[in-house]
Amino acid sequence: MPILHDRPISVSSLLAWFAKHRRPLPWRGSCQPYQVWIAEIMGQQTQMERVVIYFQRWMAQFPDIRALAAASEQEVFKAWEGLGYYSRARNIRKAAAIILREHGGELPREQAALLALPGIGPYTAAAVCSIAYNQPVPLADANVERVLCRMEDIAAPPKQSAVKKQLLQFCAELLPPDNARDFNQALMELGALVCTPKNPTCAACPLRDGCRALAAGTVSLRPVPASRPEKLDIIMACGIIENQGRVYIQQRLPDDVWGGLWEFPGGRLELGETPEQAARREIAEETEFRVTGLRPFAAVRHQYTRHRVTLHGFFCALAEGQAEEPVLHAASQFRWVTLDELEQFAFPAGHRQLVAKMQQIAAR
Repeated sequence: MPILHDRPISVSSLLAWFAKHRRPLPWRGSCQPYQVWIAEIMGQQTQMERVVIYFQRWMAQFPDIRALAAASEQEVFKAWEGLGYYSRARNIRKAAAIILREHGGELPREQAALLALPGIGPYTAAAVCSIAYNQPVPLADANVERVLCRMEDIAAPPKQSAVKKQLLQFCAELLPPDNARDFNQALMELGALVCTPKNPTCAACPLRDGCRALAAGTVSLRPVPASRPEKLDIIMACGIIENQGRVYIQQRLPDDVWGGLWEFPGGRLELGETPEQAARREIAEETEFRVTGLRPFAAVRHQYTRHRVTLHGFFCALAEGQAEEPVLHAASQFRWVTLDELEQFAFPAGHRQLVAKMQQIAAR
């Protein structure tokens, strides 16, 4: 039985608990490397219930690496729509092409080869090695960090490099060399189901006898939160341009934020502008369209890691005599589409909310 700081840690009790309480997540049945990889990327900053829904839909559309590598960027973005951080989806597609070309369509077993792929960092590489290939590689996601910070009563944020290194060393000391797959998943599951951020059920924890924070009465104080920068408020406006039963959309430039996604033309308010003035200005700057009849449609709100965004949407129409073809200054291509056809395109969060509201109104 491994001992950390003179307290026994029962790996066998943890594994027995996991065998009884593990959730039937769809990628756990076979632990196929491709499925583990996709699930781990989707699970970054996403609740597990949503991951399962997106994972099942993804696998139905892209059942293997070959199917993913053959998909267009827009197909991948559309399947990813709603998970956010679209660079992850772009990197998955890039990595699939490399895996097909350089690794015969099989996800590499070696950490170094995994780390060379776009979008795969140390944690994801460790997850694939240990969960998919059962290699004795420690890993520590947020759930594991929370469990071990409480086990060791660590009075420092787990994201500090020295603490992160210490936690990985703890994992390595505990890791059974022949069952890394179940051990790593068990620690993650314990953090998700028992050692939760708030109101953990310590009485049900198989590691409670070795928990220093429980003994010290500091469970609610661990892990120590890192200082977070204050969120910045951003006000934006966009124009939903209507013309003969269709609306105008444009695709963002590849190297732009949300590159490759579709949107209604718009942007941030400048100093002293109203949302309506900003929408009109942005339409002119991005498309050289002259529009008329701006009228408020909806204001939607969404949050990112460091920003709170309010997006004001305005309906408008092309001015009389205005040609339908824009002069693009902030997009790679454009479309005039019906409301039903909007479903085929992937949008950033705020624009997607506007589309959903339009569809709700049309369905009444």
